Amino acid sequence: MHRRHLIQTGFAAAATTALGACATAPRPAGDPNYPIASDSTAQAYTADELVAAGSRELGIAAEAMGGAIERIFADQGDRPTAYIAGEEGSGAAAVGLRYGRGALHMKTGAAPQDVFWQGISIGWDVGGNASRVFTLVYGLYTPDAIYRRYPGVEGTAYLIAGLGVNYQRADGIVLAPVRTGVGLRLGANVGTMAYSRQRNLLPF
Repeated sequence: MHRRHLIQTGFAAAATTALGACATAPRPAGDPNYPIASDSTAQAYTADELVAAGSRELGIAAEAMGGAIERIFADQGDRPTAYIAGEEGSGAAAVGLRYGRGALHMKTGAAPQDVFWQGISIGWDVGGNASRVFTLVYGLYTPDAIYRRYPGVEGTAYLIAGLGVNYQRADGIVLAPVRTGVGLRLGANVGTMAYSRQRNLLPF
């Protein structure tokens, strides 16, 4: 009797552990159930928090950062759930390459995660630049969902107080990178950007 009780207790504990793992496992953005209804109440950064963080990370005046944040909020809304602070380098001669690295910060207070990105583009585009990047992230409710490929159109970039802004979208997640400048790079192109856990030399 005692043995059967132990076996039943063991099965119950295993079932509880399995259910807990399912409940806490990250939900990829490709999942048809991502996001779920409760994600609409997820913690989000305010404009003041982003202006303070962005001006600190990019080393620019709060007034300049505020203009970029205001424009992004007007385009995308006022509920970014995360941001990425980092730096990147890029160059192009018809075919362009871009590599960067940074840290993902979630409003939930989770520990920052390393993020690398690499991309390739094709178009009328010549030059190169190195810059700091501060990226607002919309629609991200679990950190691991950031690691994917995002189509982007560099030709949609615009300048606000010397800052370059453009958008990348994939499966309901929107990234809005704010760069400290466009350097000597001029032109328009189309391409993709892949975000990963480690540096990849191939931009695919």
